Amino acid sequence: MNTPDIDAVKKYLLGLQDSICNALEKEDGAGKFIHDDWERPAGEHLSGGGRTRVMDNGEVFESAGINFSHVFGPEMPSSATAHRPELAGRSFQAMGVSLVIHPKNPHVPTSHANVRFFIAEKEGEDPVWWFGGGLDLTPYYPIEEDVVHWHTISKQACEPFGEDAYPKYKKWCDDYFYLKHRDETRGVGGLFFDDLNEEGFDKSFAFMQSVGDHYIPAYLPIVSKRKDKKYGERERDFQLYRRGRYVEFNLVYDRGTLFGLQTGGRTESILMSLPPLVKFRYNWKPEPGSEEAKLYNRYLKPQDWL
Repeated sequence: MNTPDIDAVKKYLLGLQDSICNALEKEDGAGKFIHDDWERPAGEHLSGGGRTRVMDNGEVFESAGINFSHVFGPEMPSSATAHRPELAGRSFQAMGVSLVIHPKNPHVPTSHANVRFFIAEKEGEDPVWWFGGGLDLTPYYPIEEDVVHWHTISKQACEPFGEDAYPKYKKWCDDYFYLKHRDETRGVGGLFFDDLNEEGFDKSFAFMQSVGDHYIPAYLPIVSKRKDKKYGERERDFQLYRRGRYVEFNLVYDRGTLFGLQTGGRTESILMSLPPLVKFRYNWKPEPGSEEAKLYNRYLKPQDWL
């Protein structure tokens, strides 16, 4: 395996954050990202820092957060060692870019992406490292051509890395972004990968970069097509109700959220993924045959979109 180049990973991630922010600002036309650079004083459990970029109440994006963080500590948290118990007792570094975009218009899907790198070290032993990440789409009023476009670009991100890459990471995404207590997927999926290192550092790093670089080509054409579509109180109400599923997943299942909170990470940056407005209704069901019912009947079930 190639020796991990931590500086190269960090340089790429910072550049990715900048390029995504620039593309989203251009698409919005009015909103601007506020810049919040932060450092965590060296302490017993966690040190490091990051760059948080947040847009609130833009013309297109009601809330958009793109966060870079680079943290390190003397011991891996339980969320990371639960499926890798051999890492207990190792010091670690974790860095990544994570983003969640909540548009105003209910016809524009919410989107999420992240790419990350972990390395765990122990004196006298070889370092253990891996890449992880992915991207997924959460529509409220899905249009099939948008879903097909999203998965087409996701497949293109995987094509240089073998025929089995897209189906493998697409299925992993369907399985991961699944709310067991609701028996439904969070959205229409995309890609998810973790613990990626078997091909060596260079190839694993290249795959992570490909996923990160394909986010904007996958998402912005959908935004451009749907951002001016008319909607009313009914559509907005349903959007806010469905955003509640996003909250449920992030606070109950999401590994990144759990990792950040368990390591004493920066709470504001960790929870920036949550939508600004959400509704909850007791035991609500969509009207049979309605546009809202289409989401449940067709789109919240794993399937081959291509």
